[in-house]
Amino acid sequence: MAKRVTSKEKKDSKEFFEALKLMEEERGIPQEFIADKISEAIVVAARKDFGGNEIVSCVIDPEKEIFSVTARKTVVDEVEDRFTQISKEDAVAIDPSAIENGFVDIKLDPKKFGRVVAQNSKNIFRQGVHEAQRGQALAEFQSHNRELVTAVVQRIDPKTGNAIMTIGNNEVTLPKLEQVPDELLKEGDHIKVYVVDVKETDHGPRIMLSRTHPGLVKRLFETEVPEIFDGTIEIKAVSRQAGSRTKIAVWSANSEIDAVGACIGPRGARVNKIVEELAGEKIDIVKYSEDPVAFVSEALSPAKVVSVEIESTEPKVCKVSVPESQLSLAIGNKGQNVRLAAKLTGWKIDIHPESGFFGE
Repeated sequence: MAKRVTSKEKKDSKEFFEALKLMEEERGIPQEFIADKISEAIVVAARKDFGGNEIVSCVIDPEKEIFSVTARKTVVDEVEDRFTQISKEDAVAIDPSAIENGFVDIKLDPKKFGRVVAQNSKNIFRQGVHEAQRGQALAEFQSHNRELVTAVVQRIDPKTGNAIMTIGNNEVTLPKLEQVPDELLKEGDHIKVYVVDVKETDHGPRIMLSRTHPGLVKRLFETEVPEIFDGTIEIKAVSRQAGSRTKIAVWSANSEIDAVGACIGPRGARVNKIVEELAGEKIDIVKYSEDPVAFVSEALSPAKVVSVEIESTEPKVCKVSVPESQLSLAIGNKGQNVRLAAKLTGWKIDIHPESGFFGE
């Protein structure tokens, strides 16, 4: 005869499944996963009350709201092992159809497990939830790999300078070396970061974030310039000295489209938003060309170029002549402009004044 379920047990069961649903809503962990981990925890814990024998089973079905824990014992004439066996007399009291050498399932109440058993259940459950959260974090970041995400700065480590941030419900770290030089981050700041890579390790997901990576600028332009997002304009190359200057080469297959002008936007509105996000970093937008002479000339912007002479194609080396008045502008502060132009084009650039010799 099956044991009648009391109104209190129904209430407890209802509250349990409501709690499962709430946890799914708040933490985003599926009810089925939580139910499996609780079931696993209860089985492992309850077995200790039965000498460690594998006779306990637990069924938790959130959809049907079934929560059942049972221990299956063998019906015997004389009990030799109280953990795994039950006398026929006791078995018939539970199930009138019980027969010798058959089995009887004894319903258990998880609440009546000992304190140590309950603690073991909690530990296994916590471990399961932790694994689920790690898996969710990995899946979430993998979906954003090589993409732009918004992070909220929680604190700055006073020793390392690393920024501890949150992205959604996940805590992440932006290393000091991946922060823009001289950019002052403070608690509560909402900043854009670039997900460079996502790896699964024994200690959980390892997320590599950056504010200095050229990919950050590329994604910012995709966000601000619809023509880049829809593929009408293509970003061909980006070179960057984070916090100081970036050069970006753009191109469109449609000759009627001004790729550079579209990226700049009306009165510089589009590029200015990106400059603001990068705390004033200068951005040179240049027109890409398959012709190395034209491309190198563009890449040295804002300097004006007189001529470009290809000296070698392997390795790629070229000689550039500029007006003497443009020489310092072409080279840039500490060689920055020519260095970024070389990285953008892939050509080693040797700059000379138009006169052929350097003035005093």
